[in-house]
Amino acid sequence: MNWLARMAARALLAAGLMIAAPALAAEAPQKACDITVMISGAFTPPYMVLAPPFEKARGKTLCTVEGPSIGAIPSAIPNRLARGEDADVVIMVRASLDEMVAKGFVKSGSETDLVRSRMGIAVKKRAPKPDISTSDKFRQALLDAKAVVYSISASGVYMTTEVFPKLGIAEQMKKKSRQIPGTPVALELVAGRADLGIQQISELQAIDGAEVVGPIPAPWQRITLFSAGVVAKSRHPAEAAALIKHLTEAGSWPTIRNAGLEPAAAP
Repeated sequence: MNWLARMAARALLAAGLMIAAPALAAEAPQKACDITVMISGAFTPPYMVLAPPFEKARGKTLCTVEGPSIGAIPSAIPNRLARGEDADVVIMVRASLDEMVAKGFVKSGSETDLVRSRMGIAVKKRAPKPDISTSDKFRQALLDAKAVVYSISASGVYMTTEVFPKLGIAEQMKKKSRQIPGTPVALELVAGRADLGIQQISELQAIDGAEVVGPIPAPWQRITLFSAGVVAKSRHPAEAAALIKHLTEAGSWPTIRNAGLEPAAAP
């Protein structure tokens, strides 16, 4: 199933519903969940590829709930855990995972770094690509854009609180930029509602009809660590730990790199 097909389910996920990973309920009868995974966006593309072999090898069904690592929206992983939603594994930004450990929602000592993720800029496929090779050109590309979209999660917060102000364009960007909750930023590009999208590269390149221009320039780049942990109230902690191990094994690295990410365990 391609990535755009899965995007049709994200509106349901934002409302707090679950789908079996990697299949949609519309494609096959939903089975009972053996392991429930709460996952933040950047690691989702490789996870959707790596999940089926684990299910087949272990004879287990994974159910996946997607949501941002931070934020006030109900689908954000910290808010789901605070409400007491069932889960066995969480995959999210490391800083947020550490907060979940401190609050007792995630088992201390289970934290495992999965990938390093870079932020990038994308345009609609076949649209002109701006030059973002230097800080000045990156700044000008943002000013020249008619509409800019970015995520409601960590990368979007970073753009609005640090990058735009330090580039001296915070006021200009307020008039033409907006955060996108619950769905991939690049879908706005495909729909023609924006001409520049900023998000983790893995999320941008996963959308058919969008094209990654490149990573944002080094002075403004923020490499984000995405990590996994076993939920403190997990009913299947051994299987949860086995899934995390599967996601970090060297055999998973080609899939991770193909998604535009770098395995955290790689030399």
